[in-house]
Amino acid sequence: MAEKSYEEEHPTKAFGWAARDQSGVLSPFKFSRRSTGEKDVRFKVLFCGICHSDLHMAKNEWGTSTYPLVPGHEIVGEVTEVGSKVEKFKVGDKVGVGCMVGSCHSCGSCNNDLENYCPKMILTYSTKYHDGTTTYGGYSDSMVTDEHFVVRIPDNLPLDAAAPLLCAGITVYSPLRFFNLDKPGMHVGVVGLGGLGHVAVKFAKAMGVKVTVISTSPKKKQEALEHLGADSFLVSRDQDEMQAAMGTMDGVIDTVSAMHPILPLISLLKTQGKLVLVGAPEKPLELPVFPLIMGRKIVGGSCIGGMKETQEMIDFAAKNNITADIEVISMDYVNTAMERLSKTDVRYRFVIDIGNTMKI
Repeated sequence: MAEKSYEEEHPTKAFGWAARDQSGVLSPFKFSRRSTGEKDVRFKVLFCGICHSDLHMAKNEWGTSTYPLVPGHEIVGEVTEVGSKVEKFKVGDKVGVGCMVGSCHSCGSCNNDLENYCPKMILTYSTKYHDGTTTYGGYSDSMVTDEHFVVRIPDNLPLDAAAPLLCAGITVYSPLRFFNLDKPGMHVGVVGLGGLGHVAVKFAKAMGVKVTVISTSPKKKQEALEHLGADSFLVSRDQDEMQAAMGTMDGVIDTVSAMHPILPLISLLKTQGKLVLVGAPEKPLELPVFPLIMGRKIVGGSCIGGMKETQEMIDFAAKNNITADIEVISMDYVNTAMERLSKTDVRYRFVIDIGNTMKI
């Protein structure tokens, strides 16, 4: 008789890496997942992207972290069990979970497929689930999630490079759609060429939009134009370049999370143009009102997307062969990766190979 694996002997036991305190250092951690409920999908985690949020949360830089904290909300894997009332998934399906795992299902936002704006939205890690337990993220060997918050990953998308789309991808796809910056022939600026910015360029180009990358670093010009397919490039510190581009853009997607002036970005907009912020600087930005009034311009924000739109985004990515540019790492490299991420030393997203390198 074959010897049973650890997972078979302990069906609710899970293994991951967790931060124990504000140092943010991650180390191996054993914990329990809930049993698979009637509407739950249990899956073996194969890959998990490292989002900048994971770094902030591991160090409690936003003041909301609870320890021990298992990060990770760009999670993909293979279904191993489904509850009796699950309708959309079966064992063996390739699936993903992004930034949220629950909501109230009854508020106006939930009723309009905007679970991401539900006041009772439950984040994938470091918050309380409906049953009062703490949620743990994807730096772990398994996940158990209500099927409503599970996304199907099309077969033609490689799982490792698809993982970051569940956060970075939907974060830029949603505002392009909602703010109507997705029409062929439009001109959209993308500020910052990092984890968010590089996929914003890819999605916008696939929508038929003219894209200008705006960056403080002239070194990224060749990368933006030749590798990512942007149409033009502006160095935001070059006043002549910025002056020449004034009033030329229908919209700007600002992915930068560091402190930076937004007046130069507002100046790039045409009349009735839209500046959409998706990066989250720790301190308030200065907002000059006069340029908004004189051009009927809009400054808005956007946070991930609802589940219907997230599936739509993944399907659009599959149809247009859009994936993140990644560096695949082993689980035991994660602390080094976090240090490198803090110095923006990654092109453009770390993805942990959980399936092959998570050791119990």
